[in-house]
Amino acid sequence: MTPLAALPSPTTAVWQLGPVPLRAYALCIVAGIVVACLVTEHRLRQRGVAPGAVLDIAVWAVPTGIIGARIYHVITSPEKYFGTGGDPWKAFAIWEGGLGIWGAVAGGAVGAWIAARQLGIPLSVVGDALAPGLPLAQAVGRLGNWFNNELYGGRTSLPWGLEIHRMDPDNPGHALRDDANQPILEPGLYHPTFAYEALWNLGVAGLVFALDRRFKLGRGRAFALYVMGYTAGRFWIELMRSDEANRILGVRLNVWTAGLVFVGALIYFLRVRGPRDYLIPIDAPTPAPVTGGDVSQVDLSRAGKGSAPVAPVGYQVVDEEQFTTYQETGVRPAGPADDDVPVTDDQPSGHEDQPAGHDDRSSEPDDRLSGGADATVGGDRPAGTGDEPDAGDGTDAPAGADRAGGAGGRPADRDS
Repeated sequence: MTPLAALPSPTTAVWQLGPVPLRAYALCIVAGIVVACLVTEHRLRQRGVAPGAVLDIAVWAVPTGIIGARIYHVITSPEKYFGTGGDPWKAFAIWEGGLGIWGAVAGGAVGAWIAARQLGIPLSVVGDALAPGLPLAQAVGRLGNWFNNELYGGRTSLPWGLEIHRMDPDNPGHALRDDANQPILEPGLYHPTFAYEALWNLGVAGLVFALDRRFKLGRGRAFALYVMGYTAGRFWIELMRSDEANRILGVRLNVWTAGLVFVGALIYFLRVRGPRDYLIPIDAPTPAPVTGGDVSQVDLSRAGKGSAPVAPVGYQVVDEEQFTTYQETGVRPAGPADDDVPVTDDQPSGHEDQPAGHDDRSSEPDDRLSGGADATVGGDRPAGTGDEPDAGDGTDAPAGADRAGGAGGRPADRDS
């Protein structure tokens, strides 16, 4: 029976802009990266991270993700590049396609970890912020497979069956044509498995958005939820694909990978507990309260008298209540170290004509680490020096007096 409808496929996946080839596959990947960065930037800002941090993360995560994706593809399909008939140099021909999502996630995680360490942001905060953006990026990237006429399933007579062009091996990115210059189609219609995966990824993104908003997932659990959702779909979609793949016990390698990764993510999701983390820059001046605004995002990317935006030297990790208080008042939570200063007879709390906690040594230079060049994220700091009012004397502490190890906070460079 002739199908009543079918999905067409493009006949061209590469366009020439002068001497420069524009490949649809690469453009789709870049577009997906942009989408992921926009979503992640918004979610990081909601958690107190200074504007622009996602670009610093992407500088590391994108290249390492691409490298990891290619390494996974080459390792799992070695016969194309090594051994009889293989061309080792083709392993570097990334423009011809061949990127494995598992390697992309692993490689990108390494790059994100490096960037997070440099920025003083816990990796779990980055992962949870990225969780809904990553499946959106994958959905956009899958359109590149449509242009390449690849990653389709078995034959079907369904109305959304996909037409597949026979691609020209001598002219990559273009359909093979007959004597009448018409593109040659493979016989029949095929399941558009790349489209199934794209739609599934959109659903995973919506699921992560909804559950994260409802339960305020933290400690990397939103990212684990994404991994579980994606691998659950990839498991059954992979079984539908008809392209060549290495197999273990008669089952495609990626099916085994999806199952194992799902189990690992499930174990992490069930075992890890804890509230969502929020961040307060430790070196930014405390902004004046802004009515109806979010003071945690006012001038956080500026330091000193200059106008050039700079990244904070680190962050104080706080809980939601402390972060909300900071948003409303601009006052950072006091650190546990403020209560550790011993009061002895040799150290009177103040003169008779001065309020308790006042120290006549306040004229000494302020050399505390919170704003200095040697500041370290989550590092140990002196417990309450003389130029600091006591936390319990009712005196409002100046903005620069706070430490990275504030109350309720953990070392900000510790990966959860």
